[in-house]
Amino acid sequence: MSKTSKFLLLSPALLGATLAISSPALAQAVPGANSSNPQNMFRQINQYSREGAANTSAGQVTSVSQLSDVQPTDWAFQALQSLVERYGCIAGFPDGTYRGNRALTRYEFAAGLNACLGVIQELIRQNLEQGLDRSELEAIERLQQEFAAELATLRGRVNELEVRTAELEGNQFSTTTKLEGESIFALIAADGGNAVNSDADGEFAFGTRTRLDFNTSFTGRDLLFTRLQVVNIPSLTLDNTFTPEGDLQFNAGLDEEGGSTFELDTLFYSTPIGENTELIIIANNGAADDVADTITPLDGDGGSGAISRFGTRAPIYHLVEGTGIGLTHNAGAAEITLAYLADSGSAPSPTTGNGLFNGPYSAMAQVLLKPTEELKLGFTYVNAYNKDMQTGSNFATPVASLGFSAITNAYGFQFSYVSDEVPVKFGGWVGYTNARILDEGLKGDQGILNWAVTLGLDAGPPGSQLGLVVGMEPKVIRSYEGEFLEGAFEDEDTSIHIEGFYEYRLSENIAITPGFVWLTAPDHDSDNDSLVVGTLRTTFTF
Repeated sequence: MSKTSKFLLLSPALLGATLAISSPALAQAVPGANSSNPQNMFRQINQYSREGAANTSAGQVTSVSQLSDVQPTDWAFQALQSLVERYGCIAGFPDGTYRGNRALTRYEFAAGLNACLGVIQELIRQNLEQGLDRSELEAIERLQQEFAAELATLRGRVNELEVRTAELEGNQFSTTTKLEGESIFALIAADGGNAVNSDADGEFAFGTRTRLDFNTSFTGRDLLFTRLQVVNIPSLTLDNTFTPEGDLQFNAGLDEEGGSTFELDTLFYSTPIGENTELIIIANNGAADDVADTITPLDGDGGSGAISRFGTRAPIYHLVEGTGIGLTHNAGAAEITLAYLADSGSAPSPTTGNGLFNGPYSAMAQVLLKPTEELKLGFTYVNAYNKDMQTGSNFATPVASLGFSAITNAYGFQFSYVSDEVPVKFGGWVGYTNARILDEGLKGDQGILNWAVTLGLDAGPPGSQLGLVVGMEPKVIRSYEGEFLEGAFEDEDTSIHIEGFYEYRLSENIAITPGFVWLTAPDHDSDNDSLVVGTLRTTFTF
């Protein structure tokens, strides 16, 4: 067969296969692809990009029989056989398939077209050297006319896609930064006894916490995270319950009033070091969940999941906050995290008693074991100076509630079991803390215990869940043992924390969560009547 004849045979095979695959694929790849809705088009572009990055072709195949999913009865079998065996310009996927019925991405189209065009260019070069006769030129012109409509349609669709892509790129917020937001509207009320053997104020309150998160990446693997936040929901501890027990995760913080202006909240930069290690540098107001896995399935940081600070994550993690550095190494079945954070209020100051190493700080080490994909086991140690767990009784938070200075050594064990096969999520923890009081005349040790079990159940629309938390917030179980002040600042009774909520997802961006926290003996004092804190939390994400 002459080289010219090979070229004429290649042209219809290439065009036929290309048009047969690309034309319907482009229209069917994403539902609504023909719609003028920019969101649909944006989803289509993202899908093509993801597929192009994920589907790496295998080596060149030399026989169509090497493609396990291509059968002689397939309508395009002869075209594929010609392209593979005669011209060698078609490759399969790594698993030995061709996937002829799936959508074709522009990356794959370009790769296949480039391979076949290379063959065409070589044939053209050889035929130009020998010269083309009139009949051959007329055959080429007939092919161009025959496929003119299909080529015009394809060209029009590609041009439209490019125009809309350019429009989206021209109007995007930033080429490196993605903006995300969350706003909580919360109706709150407390009823029953408080920690001073009186009644809690049962008035209804309404407040909000709004966050704007700027996620910036310069390399595609690193992250500069900037959060602006405004929260006007005061801590219930201030003038209502008078105990850190039962305080809400989405308020301004323990003993904080909140405000009405946006302020810089969390600011950090993380970047990978090698394949399995990540370094994070925190410039302001970092938290444990920024540097480590907090393991608890109901941890939504107040915007979703548990409603209380205690129910959100194990109290040991609340010791870790501020400015500093963290390092996490993922070894597959195990993950190791080290972190050192100084208080964000004192870290910038070079004066005595402040700075990174002379003011309040917390140092954390955690080993996370993952025996299976569903099960996580965490062993955590925290050494801290002038830091509290922000939950439990007033005696169990000696720095914030009593104004003492203390060095803390905290030990925690956390677990979770989450499986895609079952709609139930299990979790829990147990923690023991030794707090050494440093104040003159009051020096001594406190032993503080806490525990909890959590349960989450998928129920209702996708993303909805029922949640239950039962446990004991931090309680001082021993104090000044063997010393003159033995038993001082020790909790004599036990309060059980019972928390329930139902997070009902109205849509992908709106969730309504009624929930309650019941404390059987507020502040671990049976002289106080039971306390119930109720809330109706509505969360908007965008």
